[in-house]
Amino acid sequence: MKKSLFLLFAACLWLSITMTATTSIAQRNTTDQMGRNITIPDNPKRVVALAPSLSEIVCALGKQDILKGVTQYSDYPAYAKTLPQVGSYIRPDLERILRLKPDLCLSVKDGNPKETVQRLSDMGIPVYVLDPHDLHSVIKAIEDVGGLVHAKARARKLTDDMKARINHVRTFNRSLKKRPRTFFQIGVSPIVSAGKGSFVHELIVLSGAVNLADGGVTYPRFSREQVLNLNPDILIITSMTRGLVFEDVKREWESWPGLEAVKKKRVYILDSDILDRPTPRMVDGLEMLVKVIHPGFVPLKR
Repeated sequence: MKKSLFLLFAACLWLSITMTATTSIAQRNTTDQMGRNITIPDNPKRVVALAPSLSEIVCALGKQDILKGVTQYSDYPAYAKTLPQVGSYIRPDLERILRLKPDLCLSVKDGNPKETVQRLSDMGIPVYVLDPHDLHSVIKAIEDVGGLVHAKARARKLTDDMKARINHVRTFNRSLKKRPRTFFQIGVSPIVSAGKGSFVHELIVLSGAVNLADGGVTYPRFSREQVLNLNPDILIITSMTRGLVFEDVKREWESWPGLEAVKKKRVYILDSDILDRPTPRMVDGLEMLVKVIHPGFVPLKR
């Protein structure tokens, strides 16, 4: 009951502030990546990012000074860890968001609840929804956020660098004679991999490998026996779980000497944040993956 009263009071207060501010703050109309028409400040000063990827993008654009709130697991760059948290990206806390008095919220289509976006919008808080789902749309997201926060030049520099490095990988792949059969484990218990429609699948294919989890399910589950029967040339382990679990899983697979990846000593542990968080660092993840799959690869000089 108290929380409901607070939200009602905050909404009324916000609307009154918004109505008086519109006469003195320059605004502009824009359309987000979901086709929603919204009015935003011409020069946002208080941005709340509703996903770790979005806070990372704002910081990569050199606009960390206007970032006032982030979600759980916003841990890169280190500065993001010092900012107030507004819950997780799948369960943002409306009350905490309102307390930060944002003049712009950045949201992601897949993850942030539509109800939260709608309630913030109803309160007069502009919410720009982005839809990063592959490398191309990640680049588009960086460009769009750059336009929102007056960092177009920095966004162009970042995306030009990303495009050049991706093209370098594509050129390298044209010379490949063999594409190793690769199994990518992103979940520990149960074993979960990345199929078509995931960031990781795109990176594996672009890295010049065959994804053994390719199929109609984005995040398929496997038994240990199924993985052993697939007998991958390369086995890559990565997980949201931190700590010694990585090494434990690696040791478990290495206890199967008949596994091709074990015979060739090609069982690896990689950082999940670099590979599946839709930010400029995804290209770092791509280069890391190519280097693991094809040790002769040399990244583009920067």
